[in-house]
Amino acid sequence: MIDPSTVEAYRGTFAAAEAPLHVGDDLPAGWEGVSFPFAVPLADLRPDGTPARDGVVPEIDLPRRMYAGEDTEFVSVVRLGDTVRQTTALGPVVEKTGRNGRLTFVDVEREYAVDGAVAIRSVWHDVFLEDAGSPARDPRRDPAAAASAEWIETVTLDIRQLFRFSALTFNTHLIHYDRAWAREREGLPDLLVHGPLTRILMMDAARRRTPGRTPRRLSVRAVAPVLVDREIRFAGRSGDDATTVTALDADDVVLAVAEVAWA
Repeated sequence: MIDPSTVEAYRGTFAAAEAPLHVGDDLPAGWEGVSFPFAVPLADLRPDGTPARDGVVPEIDLPRRMYAGEDTEFVSVVRLGDTVRQTTALGPVVEKTGRNGRLTFVDVEREYAVDGAVAIRSVWHDVFLEDAGSPARDPRRDPAAAASAEWIETVTLDIRQLFRFSALTFNTHLIHYDRAWAREREGLPDLLVHGPLTRILMMDAARRRTPGRTPRRLSVRAVAPVLVDREIRFAGRSGDDATTVTALDADDVVLAVAEVAWA
């Protein structure tokens, strides 16, 4: 069931300016993600805290796992109080060799159905990586994304918010709460903001800035690490049928790009 208390926990932590929601209200697009936690037994986790055996993704002999983006279709409205059935299946698995070694790209396909009818279809793109060691790719700066934006929203996420999102989604990935692991094992400057959280925040920004429009598709591409306690700017620009949101850091480095297509 889409539990109002779970929805309120997300709203009160990440969207407090929005009005509280009640049974029967439309669930904002993207918020379905907080209602389906990653319920994998502790014994079936990898050393980094991500699932090793979830019945869908095969065990992959690479130590690091990252959210790389998604493509989601919103077919019909989901409401608070609805009973929603999530079905998960394995999509394509592609192995490559890149600048920093071996990579395996894995698609996870999810459908969310209400009364037997699919309301949301989503394909999440994950990537498995070798141990940190080689330098990361050079950051891509895009000052034009902010300069040409029709609107900009700014947020800085702290460790309390990362903890709450981990708790809501039962996400035990160590990069979100163990600084030693993030820095020494993953080669990150600090704790990583959850990719699935960033995608909701980008969707939320687009939705607030385009009132009265119904989202039909969301496409997200993660570009660079989104870090705790760092300013994130969501720079948005709309055309007739879609809104593009670029997440930038304070130095105009592109962190993620999302496109929301409207009905």
